[in-house]
Amino acid sequence: MPPTDTADRPLLRRASDLAEALRLGEPRLDGAGVWLVVPCYRVKDHILRVIAKAPAWIEGIVCVDDACPENSGDFIEANAKDPRVVVVRLAQNQGVGGATLAGYAEAARREARILVKVDGDDQMDLAYISQLVAPILLGEADYTKGNRFTSVSHLRSMPRVRVFGNTALSFAAKVSTGYWNVFDPTNGFTAIEASVARQVMEKGVSRRFFFETDLLYHLGTLRAVVRDVPIPARYGDEVSNLRIGAIVGPFALKHVRNFVQRIIGQYFVRDFHVATLEMIFGGLFVLFGLAYATRWIMIRDPGQAASAGIVMTAALPVIIGVQFLLQAMNFDVLNVPSRPIYPYLRTLERLEAEGSQA
Repeated sequence: MPPTDTADRPLLRRASDLAEALRLGEPRLDGAGVWLVVPCYRVKDHILRVIAKAPAWIEGIVCVDDACPENSGDFIEANAKDPRVVVVRLAQNQGVGGATLAGYAEAARREARILVKVDGDDQMDLAYISQLVAPILLGEADYTKGNRFTSVSHLRSMPRVRVFGNTALSFAAKVSTGYWNVFDPTNGFTAIEASVARQVMEKGVSRRFFFETDLLYHLGTLRAVVRDVPIPARYGDEVSNLRIGAIVGPFALKHVRNFVQRIIGQYFVRDFHVATLEMIFGGLFVLFGLAYATRWIMIRDPGQAASAGIVMTAALPVIIGVQFLLQAMNFDVLNVPSRPIYPYLRTLERLEAEGSQA
């Protein structure tokens, strides 16, 4: 639902203009308050190219020196001639998540309306920024992200190990975050509305490589609307700081933690759905069937065959329970947020500001 308050009417007019511009292939976003946030860690060889490719309608570029050993902050200030560039330095390395949140805070403080996060390694095609911000400007999303899996042609340049790894991570993220409508959760090419970003910054979002997926989980607790935007992958001579073997175990544990917290919060604390009953009875039926079968196996005489009654007493509850759990899963898939929250957050912020001035 688009914003309806008086302050957002100019934004609505710009959104209408944008829709026509996108149709014509000529996006015009001047005055939309779009800022770039660029975490910088070991990207000295690429960062100037990233800054140079920023479209002219971008109002500001926040480069976050994440305690970079290459002193990227000093390098940017000495060599970047773009007046839109703002350098933020972190005293200690906080990882991609910590650097991104620091960039969000700085851009929001400077009254940015939409925050676009891009990596400093020049993997992301900045020509797609307009596609990322359009759903937010049009009141259709609170957060958008790139998706490299929308076309086979997009995957040809991606290493096969990354294709397999991202596919597995995508399914795990669907389960743990509740966003069954998105894919490629580790994609770092994202855009977020500033008032939503301020809400997220108050939460305990992971600061390291789990950042993008954990951010989705916390957006889910806010019931924010997330949309995928088809964007092809690009790979060059950049060096990734991510080591797959080191993250598999921690990522799995964090997915399990987020899934459990999400189910308890969404279906037992904040609300009570039919899916809640399906989860309860489905779990009980499955546990009863498994427990009955285990007990019979432990007490039976050697070589004793199970009768039809014993088999049915063990199998039928499991079958019914699995059906209940599948129905609960189907409800969860259909329960993806569909109404953007930023119009209400924006209105709330304005009312709070007016109240503090009264």
